Amino acid sequence: MPSAPQSPIRDARRRFYEAIETVRNSIEFYSQNGCTGFDCTEKSLRAIASWGGINPLSVETLADIRDDLGECRRCRLCEQRTHIVFGGGNPRARLVFVGEAPGYDEDRQGEPFVGAAGQLLTRIIQAIQLTRSQVYICNVVKCRPPENRNPFPEEIRTCYPFLQRQLDALGPEFICALGSVAAQTLLQTDRSISKLRGRFYAYGKSKLIPTYHPAFLLRTPERKREVWEDMKRLMGEMAQRSGVGT
Repeated sequence: MPSAPQSPIRDARRRFYEAIETVRNSIEFYSQNGCTGFDCTEKSLRAIASWGGINPLSVETLADIRDDLGECRRCRLCEQRTHIVFGGGNPRARLVFVGEAPGYDEDRQGEPFVGAAGQLLTRIIQAIQLTRSQVYICNVVKCRPPENRNPFPEEIRTCYPFLQRQLDALGPEFICALGSVAAQTLLQTDRSISKLRGRFYAYGKSKLIPTYHPAFLLRTPERKREVWEDMKRLMGEMAQRSGVGT
């Protein structure tokens, strides 16, 4: 079956990413072969400096990314899904929550964190004096894994570029990674969530704090105290960035 023709915008974006990948591979090749820099004319340096005012990735909107995702069939998770769960909330949110994958209720409704774990997340958001309409919520993978199993590595690799583009478009000050899959994917580590939580990390220009997933808290309620400690750290840092109490 022939694939659908790409829109001009999508095709231009694809060619842009391919060009960037070619440049990156070339630079890595020169670096590995002892090259430490390039001689440029003053005019060239001024032209390169002017690029800093335009980040091609930042001009993408969430709608652009959702359109590019389409009715995704890039991995086998598409075979049993009901809906793609792209994400939802405030596109100008200071804080983004990133979970692992949609569950049963999310798959049926096409919205993130609407089941029992989502209800607990809503209470966590309210506890830090925010509402769901003030934050953005999404997942590492956009389709429900069968029986709510953890996403396989190849499924994460396939979907992660869309999450990266979402976060680029959102440009949040803070990211809260919910659970091991989200924290390990965003931080590119294999450390356990129990070792990662309790502190902030850099993710691009955002400050990222990992904590336990609400679904884990439903099974292990004694860990709620640790999540509350993480949320207090997050509240304090957000207040400091806002100048509250200074």
